[in-house]
Order: sequence, then structure tokens, then C-alpha cells
Amino acid sequence: MIGRNAGLPLHLASATMLRVSAEGLATALVLTVQARTGHAATAGYLQTAMTLPYVLSGPVIGNALDRVGRPRRGAVALAACYVAATGLLLAVAGRSPLALALVVAAVIGCTEPIVVALTSLLPRFVPAGRLSRAYGLEASSYNLAGIAGPGLAAGLAALSGGGYAGTAVVAVGLLGLLTLPFLPFPGPSATVDDAAPGPGAVEATADTGAVGGPSIVETGTDDGARTGLLPVITGGLVVLAQGRVLRALTVATTLAWMGFGGVAVTAVLLAEHIGAPPSAGGRFLVAMAVGSLVGSLASSRWLTPKHAEPVMLAGLVAFGASLAALAVAPSMPWATAAFVASGIAEGPVFAATLMLRQRESPPDRLGQVNTTGGSLKIGASALGAALTAASADAIGPIGLVLAIAGFQFAGALGGYLLLRAPARKVRVAEDGS
Repeated sequence: MIGRNAGLPLHLASATMLRVSAEGLATALVLTVQARTGHAATAGYLQTAMTLPYVLSGPVIGNALDRVGRPRRGAVALAACYVAATGLLLAVAGRSPLALALVVAAVIGCTEPIVVALTSLLPRFVPAGRLSRAYGLEASSYNLAGIAGPGLAAGLAALSGGGYAGTAVVAVGLLGLLTLPFLPFPGPSATVDDAAPGPGAVEATADTGAVGGPSIVETGTDDGARTGLLPVITGGLVVLAQGRVLRALTVATTLAWMGFGGVAVTAVLLAEHIGAPPSAGGRFLVAMAVGSLVGSLASSRWLTPKHAEPVMLAGLVAFGASLAALAVAPSMPWATAAFVASGIAEGPVFAATLMLRQRESPPDRLGQVNTTGGSLKIGASALGAALTAASADAIGPIGLVLAIAGFQFAGALGGYLLLRAPARKVRVAEDGS
């Protein structure tokens, strides 16, 4: 049995490698398709095929991880399918009929949510007093992956050609898979000796905002709960909708991510607008990821669940303000600084999101809530990317950065208004309805 002190480093090592693979896949796929066909846009269809299944597979995988008695086998099997499908997709993309590549991409979308669902395991082996730091480090894991994944793919492409860009993505995913079995995988009922009682286990009439003070009052947790596919898919939505804090968090971050979906395209267009080559847009994204890493590491040290709500709202406002500043950035250094500042603001938002989901979710639905919330953000991001593509010619890069900033402000305002709404005493039915 792995002790709790070793559990978190092992979790971060394995999960981070899988996330580096997931974050680098999109970049590797575009570079690979471009090198083999000369038509990078084809990779967009494959990215869509990877994204769409996530909306349904995420809640299902989260629910399974919450409920299954031996999560190790399922997690390793899903990760193995993800790594195998990733390798196969990068091998056939641009070489085989598009229909075959789309099917393989859909398999990735069905299995990749395990990379996010691993976050829900933290309360099972990290004591409650250390969860704040653990969630800050977990957010840093995603930020680090956002830097390393695209960087590995782009660096290998520069050295060996775009056709080999996916080699590093597959290799690091394989390393994550090989270390995954060594993670602590306690069952759903596992606790640590100084853990606080789960938020779904107590009854209250209002959400006080204190640690362990949920806005969901009762939750059925018997073994017969949530049978059938529909309750599995909708169970996380029910928890997100009925809890006052979770409802505010979900509305705020989903609106914010609708804007965030256009950042990649906007960064390239903005680089051209200020007289830099299009490749400078990639450097802007790396600058944002570096800032996010700094913000997440700071959160792991200073952020506590008690202050998660105001940090989430203030972070969205600061994120939006930093992005809006890009509209008047006169040169690359100023624009780079604004991207770094936006990342520093976004890092604590993500850490606060993880804390609030853990604090406010019933213990037996944390994985489902994490993956459902992630699916909503991914869907919103995809919609934001489509809106960006449709409006780019009409409003230009300056209009785009202001629109993206506006989504951050709208998310903060929506979250603030919902947090101020009076708490309601509600009951989550055992069938997930």
C-alpha cells in the first residue's frame, strides 16, 4: 500500500504525463496532417471528432470512477485505450481514408476524460487539511501540460519534420500509462484519518460558504442509485444545477470558456496585427500557460476553500481585464506581458474551481461533477472557437480580444448574481432526477 505522502507525488507524475500527451495531441495532429497532406484544415475535422464524444463520455466515466469498487482496473484500461488510439490516429491521419481516422478520433474522445477524472481521486488519499495545496498543485499539473504538450510536439517537428511531431506525445502518454498502476486507488468509501465529513452527508438550509458547507441538502447514495444511462449522464448536471455555489461556478466558468475557446485563433491574428509573424501567436499561448502555472503554484500555497468564491470571481475579472489590454498593446513585448498577466489571473480560477467542486459535491458524485463540468467547458470552448471563426473577418483581432474579455466579465457577473441568490433547500433524488 502506498502511503499518503507518496500518493500525491505519484498521482501528479502519472496524471501530468497523461495530460501532457492530451494537451500536445491537437498540435501534433495539425502538424502531422500538414506535413502529410499540405492541408492542415483537415485536422479540424479530427479535432471535432475527438471533442464531441467527450460531452457524454465524461459524465459516464466520472460516474464509474465514483461508484466502482476497484477503480484501478477501469482507469488503467481507459488510459491504455486512450494511448493506443492516440498512437493509431497519429499513424493513420493523412495516410488513410478520413472516415477511418474519424472513428479512431472518436475513440480518443470516449476515453480521454479519464485524464480529468483522476482529479476526483484526490480526496480519497489526501487529508482534508492538505487538499487546498493538492488542488493548487493539480491545477499546476494542467498548466504545465499546456506548456509542455504543444512544446514537445512543435519542438520535435522542428527537429525531425511534422510527420514525427506525434512521437513525443505518444511516448509521454505511454510513460503516464506505465506509472498509473502505482497510484493509490482506494474505493469510493475510502477516507483518511483527518478528512472532513463529506458535504453530501449533512443537512442544512443554507450555504454558509464555509468548508464542508454544501448547498445540496440530501443525496441518495445507496447502491441502487443512478441505474440506467440517462441518470448517469444527467446526475452530474443535477448536482451542478441544484447547488447554489456549484450553479454559480458552472455558469461563470462555462461563459468564460466560451470566450476562451477563441484565444488560440485570436493570438495568431493579433500577432499579425502588431506586425509579428503568425508563429508569434504560439509564443503568446506559451506565455499565457507560463502565467497560469505561476498563478496555480501561488494558489497551492495561499488559496484556501474559504476564499475560493471571491478568488474565482476576481480572477475572471482580472483575466478579462488583461485580455482587454491586448487591444492597445503596441508591440510584441507588451502583448506578451498581457498574456502572461492573463495566465496569472486564470491559474487561481482553475484551482478555485477544483476546490469548490470538491467542497460542494456529494462524495459519491465528485468524479461525475468534475467530468460533467469539464464537458460543459469543452463544449462551450468549441462553440466559442466556432463563433471566433465566423466573426473574425467582421470584427478583426481587436474586436475578438474585446469579445473574449467580455465573456470573462459576463461569467464573473453571472456567478456573482447567482452566489447572492438566496439558498433553497433541495433534495437530490436517488435516481439522479
